[in-house]
Amino acid sequence: FQINQDKTNFATLRNIQGLHAPLKLQMEFRAVKQVQRLPFLHSSNIALDTLRGNDESIGFEDILNDPSQSEAMGEPHMMVEYKLGLL
Repeated sequence: FQINQDKTNFATLRNIQGLHAPLKLQMEFRAVKQVQRLPFLHSSNIALDTLRGNDESIGFEDILNDPSQSEAMGEPHMMVEYKLGLL
């Protein structure tokens, strides 16, 4: 759903403001997706939600988040070493 909505928004933006606007927005999306917290900390991706306009809406995942998929469990040093490929 999100991919189709992004395509529609980019097409509308291209028609209204020109080719540079959706390209700039796509570059901002890529930059924001690359920024992450350490592997043992929960990441809320608030910057991505703000770019998409979802920062003021409350969804299912905001209230009933699955604790089994939490990133906050585990030994911090081991998780960082695993992410860097040292283990």
